[in-house]
Amino acid sequence: MTILFAWRYFKGKKTTNAINIIAWISILAIAVGAAALILVLSVFNGFEDLVKGLYADFYTDIRIAPAKSKFLTLTPAQLQQIKGINGVKQISTIAEEKAVLVNDEYQSIIYLKGVDEAYTQVSGLAKTEHIFKGKFDPGTVDAPLLFLGAGIANAVGVEPGMNLSPLTVYLPNLKASNFSGLDALNSYNANVSGSFVLQQDFDNKYAITNIAFVKYMLDLNVDDYSAVEVKITDETQTDDIKERIQNLLGNNYKVETRYQQNQSLYSVMQVEKWVIYGILSLILVVAAFNMIGALTMLVLEKQKDIAVLKALGAHERLIQNIFLSEGFVLAAVGGGLGIIVAVIICLLQINYKLVKLAGGSFIIDYYPVKIVATDFLLVISTILFISLLAAWIPSRKASQQLFSLKS
Repeated sequence: MTILFAWRYFKGKKTTNAINIIAWISILAIAVGAAALILVLSVFNGFEDLVKGLYADFYTDIRIAPAKSKFLTLTPAQLQQIKGINGVKQISTIAEEKAVLVNDEYQSIIYLKGVDEAYTQVSGLAKTEHIFKGKFDPGTVDAPLLFLGAGIANAVGVEPGMNLSPLTVYLPNLKASNFSGLDALNSYNANVSGSFVLQQDFDNKYAITNIAFVKYMLDLNVDDYSAVEVKITDETQTDDIKERIQNLLGNNYKVETRYQQNQSLYSVMQVEKWVIYGILSLILVVAAFNMIGALTMLVLEKQKDIAVLKALGAHERLIQNIFLSEGFVLAAVGGGLGIIVAVIICLLQINYKLVKLAGGSFIIDYYPVKIVATDFLLVISTILFISLLAAWIPSRKASQQLFSLKS
């Protein structure tokens, strides 16, 4: 019944036009706030999904690394046991070390990552969309090839297939007795097979080659690796599979999911999303002040109605609920309009890419959008909470004041 009263008050004519104007201003403010929240959160979701996808093409579902030392030891039998765990699709062994890459007068400090034949099955780095020039080919132990990040290729002034002389790779000699002497580094010449563009953190840091070459340069034993990267069949089972691998190998090995490998990144992204949500919610707080004004004037407008209802035996809670419902109606109309407009804009952006990114240096040239149902629940809950909190002040005042039919 209170909703019917509220709806009638909303649609009915007022003796003072200012009441209607203020009411519609509050509705407009709520609509703008709701639309802004949905749009910005959806764009943020799009960027978040894009960044996670880029990182997912480099960081695998699960990574096994040494808990304390720089390298781990895993026998072929242990590797087979890991691969035999239910849910594990493929594994790839890695040997990685910091190196210096030299091309005549140009040089750059890189992370040289040696990978085996199964690497393309656990990582998306070799996908066509990430290959900038050339092709993915790590070469062999005797004829190593480098698949460089585009930033590294630019830093050392090389183009795949066009360098006249091979590059020189310098790696630390782990068996050297004096790390400041001439024998502190091992060097080898290598050509470039291609370059990749993924994300600046990787493009300026990593060069990919074959694991046999890196192990040879570092004088590693046959069963020594820097890490083992694991691809699983079902990402929803990541934590369960991680726990089984950890139980199999013991505490001398560090087993991490993709989230744990990039925990700082994901944490920052979540904090940014909540900060954006908090800032945009201030628009709804401004709308709340307009709503307080509109409902206060409506209470004064409906003094005789309140007096009649109380004369008929209506208690204070009923009066209060009527004006609380009026606040709910204003919030529902404003929020509904804002959400509808936001959804239409999001769908247009998803289908037609209307709003472009400036600069043209990013991996895509438009604002990515991803609609998430939980964002709608969050926005609706926020609108209702702020609106009902704003409506409580005038509704409480209306229920407690005494109005006379003679006034």
